[in-house]
Amino acid sequence: MTAEFISITFTNTSNELAPVRDPAIDPRFLVRYARTLDDYGFNYTLVPYASSSFDPFTIGATIAAHTKNIKIIVALRPNTIFPTVAAKALATLDQLSEGRVVVHFIAGGSDAEQASEGDFLSKEERYARLEEYIRILRRAWISAEPFDFEGTYYRFKQFRNAVRPVAGTIPVSVGGSSDAAYRVGGAHADIFGLWGEPLAETKDQIERIEAAAKRAGRTDRPRIWVTFRPIVAETDDLAWAKAHRTLDALNRNRAKGLGKAPAAAPPPANVGSQRLLDIAARGDVHDRALWYPTVTATNASGASTALVGSPRTIADSILDYVDLGAELISIRGYDNLNDAIDYGRFVLPLVREELDRRAVTTRAYA
Repeated sequence: MTAEFISITFTNTSNELAPVRDPAIDPRFLVRYARTLDDYGFNYTLVPYASSSFDPFTIGATIAAHTKNIKIIVALRPNTIFPTVAAKALATLDQLSEGRVVVHFIAGGSDAEQASEGDFLSKEERYARLEEYIRILRRAWISAEPFDFEGTYYRFKQFRNAVRPVAGTIPVSVGGSSDAAYRVGGAHADIFGLWGEPLAETKDQIERIEAAAKRAGRTDRPRIWVTFRPIVAETDDLAWAKAHRTLDALNRNRAKGLGKAPAAAPPPANVGSQRLLDIAARGDVHDRALWYPTVTATNASGASTALVGSPRTIADSILDYVDLGAELISIRGYDNLNDAIDYGRFVLPLVREELDRRAVTTRAYA
């Protein structure tokens, strides 16, 4: 068993506890944050996408220029850039970073968000378009000769790509909790991203992804990526006190209109957020330390489930998901930079030490 760790890129000091309206890029903070992740042993950082936010390719290039090891996950919505252009842009960034690029596709969970950039396809159509998009990228990265493509959503003649990824291709990530997401991700993704649900629900999702991969004729399945928002302190009691302070701040900010979702926001349209809210209605704490009030405080706006406890409790909780088959663990907190440092100092080493211990034990009895 292995586990790699993902964080998310922040371009300034704004966070959910102390949000800043219309924040600008702070180049020094961006570089400091990226280097912190690199120095503390994170394996990946996700550069997110939103219709109103910064260009992820430019941010990714900046991270690549100031780090040595961390891989850059570029979030990409297919409606925003033609696939032949994306193939070259991603391969260019991959060459600049010496092979450190992953692409994470967002088919689009909100009709309103998609419409804000001129995309009026239905959800099923967006996933069908994504299938075409992935096929085009992979062919563009390996094809030595010009090729034609004629599909439902894309059509071109004699495209030739002279820009190759360092390893010949770039890992493709897909996320979601809908049947369409399982179908497309199971068939085509190298990585499949899930939000942090209880162990039983996560196991069920992994099995559905595996079934979709098998139906597509695969003999493997995508690597599983699960996301949490750990709230960590020296002891479990201190962590729970910190968790309630965090929740109070999230609720205050939402009431003031400063949260990720307005206080009067309608129920979310995407299946993943709906699932989180349904689980939250069943209780606050699930399994070892999975805490759901942060979901309701943010209207399940994005990844929002917390793990609460001491470093040992957080590490053990992460290992529960590794034991289920998760190989990529995304963790980010609410005090972005300081939480990343705490994770790197106190949580990541405990998970890796336990996995190393297990590997030694397995070899000894092999």
